Amino acid sequence: MFRFKQFTIHQNRTAMKVCTDSCVLGAYADLGLAGRLLDIGTGTGLLTLMAAQRNPTARIDAVETDEEAVLQAIENVTNSPYSERVRVIKGRIQTFSAEPYTRIVSNPPFYTNHLRSPNQAVNRALHNDELPFEELIASVVRLLNPDGQFWVLLPPFEMNRLSIVAEQAGLRPFRQLNLRHHALKPVFRTIVGFVFDAPANPETDELAIFEADGKTYTESFHHLLQPFYLNF
Repeated sequence: MFRFKQFTIHQNRTAMKVCTDSCVLGAYADLGLAGRLLDIGTGTGLLTLMAAQRNPTARIDAVETDEEAVLQAIENVTNSPYSERVRVIKGRIQTFSAEPYTRIVSNPPFYTNHLRSPNQAVNRALHNDELPFEELIASVVRLLNPDGQFWVLLPPFEMNRLSIVAEQAGLRPFRQLNLRHHALKPVFRTIVGFVFDAPANPETDELAIFEADGKTYTESFHHLLQPFYLNF
């Protein structure tokens, strides 16, 4: 169980637990003007609930294929202050149909050729067999409002692969965050916002989670997560 200031994430049923990089995505992505928001692969419902806290008027759909994760997300949403504005849906995004969204957010599976776990739920959460980047982008293009934004979190190599697929489909990056454990460590996650009509050079931000000691949170990280973390 992971307690935030305004909601609690139970995670005993799901393969993927609350992680820092997902929290950064939920806090950093431009979700403030979302009238309708879609969370692809919601898992525990973390990004959905962070979005609901940040935007008090958004209507949010959270789509997930794994039965246990769906039940977990429903539990977390039901026990939150935002249950009337959130709908958790079991299904594949490839066949999901709805009116266009002003914002789409996703922390998708990205492994392709790595060793498999004996736990099939872990495989679904980590490996993109069931949601290849081509199918993810095709779904986003189909479901995103023409002036909407798609926000996604991936490791740098996989983000480069997805960006190529996205550009071929007409989506281009307009803002990027490079996330490091601390300033001397390499980038381990990248958050990118995509739109249909983007400038040639996207705005790029850098964020280190810790100071050089590897223990003290940086002021920037503290400021970004302050609305959510209990200890900030």
